[in-house]
Amino acid sequence: MSAFLCFTKNMIVILDLNMNIVQVNEQYLKFTGLSKEDLIGQNIHDNGFPVISIPDTLSIINSVSKEQVIHDVRYSTGNEEYFYKMEVIPTLFEENEKGVTIVLEDITEKKRHVKNMEFLARTAEELVDLPPDTDIFAYIADRLKSLVPENPRFFIHSYNETEDEFIIQAFEDNTFLKGAMNNFGYNLIGIKFPIKDFFYSAPFNENAFTFKDMRVMHFKPFYEEEEYSFYDCCARLFSKEDCNKFALKFNIAKIYLTGLVWQEQLFGIVGICLSKDKKLENKQAILSFFRQGSKALARRMTEQKLLRCEQKFNEFASGLDIPVMILDKQNAIVNMNGKFTEEFGYTLNTVSSFETWAEKALLDPAKNALEQMLKRSGSENQEIHQETFNLTCHDKTKKPVILKLISFSDGMKGLVMSPHENK
Repeated sequence: MSAFLCFTKNMIVILDLNMNIVQVNEQYLKFTGLSKEDLIGQNIHDNGFPVISIPDTLSIINSVSKEQVIHDVRYSTGNEEYFYKMEVIPTLFEENEKGVTIVLEDITEKKRHVKNMEFLARTAEELVDLPPDTDIFAYIADRLKSLVPENPRFFIHSYNETEDEFIIQAFEDNTFLKGAMNNFGYNLIGIKFPIKDFFYSAPFNENAFTFKDMRVMHFKPFYEEEEYSFYDCCARLFSKEDCNKFALKFNIAKIYLTGLVWQEQLFGIVGICLSKDKKLENKQAILSFFRQGSKALARRMTEQKLLRCEQKFNEFASGLDIPVMILDKQNAIVNMNGKFTEEFGYTLNTVSSFETWAEKALLDPAKNALEQMLKRSGSENQEIHQETFNLTCHDKTKKPVILKLISFSDGMKGLVMSPHENK
């Protein structure tokens, strides 16, 4: 028994039948900060000892008679949460006295890993399905609250590569945001933060891409040996007095800074504030979530760029005095300009798809020829293919046309049609 108590990594407490503590091992003493003198002979019902005296644990212990019982139990203290696999083993002492041995295996990391994997699976699905008008920075802020310690204190900056500027997008939680507003005199959301002006020069010498890795900044007076304060972290945008007062009020001893980066492109920075005695749990899950969010930001930026290009392309086509139909990568009709409708009678309301239009407007030989043109355009960039067809208009009249298919490097295509004079 002595070897079992000494050489196991699990916490062990031995009780007699009256629930009085008979023996404990060093692991339990280390976790509780108590001594054997504090514990031996004490009843676990009458004293609030960590883990073994909580209601769920007591209920399980009291239920044991002859058979060993194994249950998972949860124990929380302050902002900390622990999980244990608890074995309650009926035990026979010398002189046939009976009792129980409680073995507590710490499974906190296993539980946390499963919880984090479920979190990441859920956020991966949500980020793919986000409506186009959803604020992704607000989404990241909302979900991040479940990964950081209670009473979260963090901020998120967006990064505009074109303007090379950082803008505060989120401050969590509400107490932290209101505290910042009261301390600095105005709402910080939306203000430009002079990170570039301050941190891109000596002694920091940062740039947009060095921010991508997580790093921790420690501040005086919490860390006396540190050269920098929270005032420096704020790029000295506010007064030193206000910064120091805010840091002391919210116990900001250190900040974990991480860039929102996808494929070497920076989209923002997240700063997680902690007190000196706290460490950042779930670090790997947080980094994985930031990668998910960064990928979503990159996808959103690409979609917005494509939409702007498409809008400009449509505006250009609409101004042309020749019939033009615009197709996307999947050969779906994006636009028919006014001249196309005027010449052939078709609109986006009268044909639901390119296939429907081709079925109505072209006979089989012409339709097959156009399909071959489209296939060839998929393997060649910025090529012009030309054919002459008889095209059936919306009113069933027929017109000979010269059809030019222009394919662009982004996969979009333009069908340009001009009248063909039979000679």
